[in-house]
Amino acid sequence: MHTSGDSLDSIAAVQDLLASERYVADEALATSIFLGLKLQRPLLLEGEAGVGKTEVAKVLAAGLNTNLIRLQCYEGLDIAHAVYEWNYARQLLEIRVSDTDADANVSRHDRVRELFGPEFLIKRPLLQALETNTSSPPVLLIDELDRADEEFEGYLLELLSDYQITIPELGTIKATTPPTVIITSNRTRELHDALKRRCLYAWIDYPSFEKELRIVITKVPGVSELLAQQVTRFVQQLRHIELYKITGVSETLDWVTALVALGQQELDAATVERTLGIILKNQEDLQTVRGSRIQEILNQVKSTGSP
Repeated sequence: MHTSGDSLDSIAAVQDLLASERYVADEALATSIFLGLKLQRPLLLEGEAGVGKTEVAKVLAAGLNTNLIRLQCYEGLDIAHAVYEWNYARQLLEIRVSDTDADANVSRHDRVRELFGPEFLIKRPLLQALETNTSSPPVLLIDELDRADEEFEGYLLELLSDYQITIPELGTIKATTPPTVIITSNRTRELHDALKRRCLYAWIDYPSFEKELRIVITKVPGVSELLAQQVTRFVQQLRHIELYKITGVSETLDWVTALVALGQQELDAATVERTLGIILKNQEDLQTVRGSRIQEILNQVKSTGSP
């Protein structure tokens, strides 16, 4: 199913689009996405790692049949890697050529101005998103913004409020049609209120048993209903244990996919022991769960119909 943002005229239509891309969303999240599209406002998604924040942008781009432009944030990210930089090697080559074939009628000022023209500009993700000339605006994903420095977060304010970027040598570049902007954060640090004021906001929590089971069945074709239920209950139980890193939905899906590849129809202690590293990525957590704790959780999983 491919559609356009303009055709998403209801929350139900957004839910249908997400479902067509095998993304299970509750009404609250679908409402936030709908309003973001309708009002042309950036959408800030916060939540723990692995709960499906990044996937929202991916399925929106796929469902809307448009490009996904992704900026992966990290400590030290700067304008040169996020917005633009000048092609210094090409500029240097142009200077050498100009020195050889100097035109007496061209002033030094004009030569310098030519060196800082659009043809010498290397466009990074944020600028690409503003200058995309397609019938359907792209989805711009600014992923894990909390990993970037606060200074970079401040630079985004102009983009998020007016969908424009100012380049000193060229002036202000404004989007003809604003991109659909999705920002994600794992809350490793608090984002500034100034940025939040420019965005709509949604929190994506760890799913309930029923929702996570729907996600597993939807995303992993071929999984048996029994295995899907047992894995989901096992992960739900793990989230009640004090661990260094709580298992996210992405790890649940990885585990189910691996178990299906192994030909498992249901969980057993030996298989859990061998594959536990798929859902727990910390040595202390593995030591906490391994051994008799696995059997205890399995007994709870198999003796109850609810997590």
